[in-house]
Amino acid sequence: MSNVVVIGGGAAGMMAAYAAGSKGHQVSLYDGNEKLGKKIYITGKGRCNFTNAMPLEEYFNGKLVTNPKFLYSALYTFSNDMVMEFMESHGTPVKVERGDRAFPVSDHASDITAALKRAMDEVGVRVFLNRKVEEILTADQRVCGVRLSDGAKVMADAVILATGGKSYPTTGSTGDGYRFAKDLGLVVIPPRPSLVPFVTQEGYIPLLQGLSLRNVILTIYDDKKKVYSDFGELLFTHFGISGPLVLTASAFLGKRLEQRGSLRAEIDLKPALSEEQLDERLLREISENGSKAFHNYIAKLLPGKLVDVFVDLTGIAPDKKARDLTAKDREMIRNLLRHFPMTLIGMRGFKEAIVTQGGIDVKELDPSTMAVKRYSGLYACGEVLDLDAVTGGFNLQIAFSTGYLAGISIE
Repeated sequence: MSNVVVIGGGAAGMMAAYAAGSKGHQVSLYDGNEKLGKKIYITGKGRCNFTNAMPLEEYFNGKLVTNPKFLYSALYTFSNDMVMEFMESHGTPVKVERGDRAFPVSDHASDITAALKRAMDEVGVRVFLNRKVEEILTADQRVCGVRLSDGAKVMADAVILATGGKSYPTTGSTGDGYRFAKDLGLVVIPPRPSLVPFVTQEGYIPLLQGLSLRNVILTIYDDKKKVYSDFGELLFTHFGISGPLVLTASAFLGKRLEQRGSLRAEIDLKPALSEEQLDERLLREISENGSKAFHNYIAKLLPGKLVDVFVDLTGIAPDKKARDLTAKDREMIRNLLRHFPMTLIGMRGFKEAIVTQGGIDVKELDPSTMAVKRYSGLYACGEVLDLDAVTGGFNLQIAFSTGYLAGISIE
């Protein structure tokens, strides 16, 4: 039986503490916050989309963004089905909604934390809140404990690092884990925000603030090369664009945008219509509304908030009669409906990022145990590692799976 210290009381840390306790180890969990699972409370707009119920093999089809192969052992050791069963068996009934996203039936994120807390209580985990770890102690390439911010030393046979990333720093994700790792000589991939809104260049985008577009296609280009395209929903903001489509795009393009400085983007506002159908629709509207000014005619095809900006971008006089629109005018309108333009010039910061991309290089770990190769007795799990995924419950599943694997792997 080992004496185990877990650093961090988030999803990965609590699951790791439970798993280690279930193997008969004496486990102490330390967290600098005043309560456990602080970030869990704000996930899924307070409802907590805690995993995704799609078949596990589909996770590896574009849902896991960074280092997916590293996660095979963890995900198959503690799968999405097992996470749902875990929640149910610890007093939190679950439901599955659109997109296979799993939530607590109550729609209260606090019930996920409560299930984890009950599980830890079951196996005798001791929880120390408002106790911040300052340093991981080692001797002869072996972990021997931690030093707390008040100077106290806690000796241990094993330490699990589960400090999270840098996203939502108000929840305690301040990047301490990266500092611990660097102090120990581990390679840390520079962290960057992910699942985060884009900042755009054009002055007309803030005019559209609050407008939500559903069933559109967002396509992003690096020069002439298409680097991202997907169908869904996006939202215009005072600084650029947000919404599910955009957050997912940020996970795949954050590094590229950082390197290139800007990327070209466009929205297909009418993806359900072919070119012929779109032209037929324009001609039909002209025949039915020929005497109307262009501004009023185009309002039949667009959300109200978009009309003024759209008219301005076409260069067509707002008061031009619909019947006077030329074939060239219609081509301009069709082109803009298909390719509404924007320039992406950056991403918002960690305060708005759902997850962190980057972290401890997974080459430092054994994927079958989450053990750090260089130090006997040291394990790491969750968002502190260079692992991330798209939205939909996948990132919390990574936290639970890697946390569980770390906990059960301690000897």
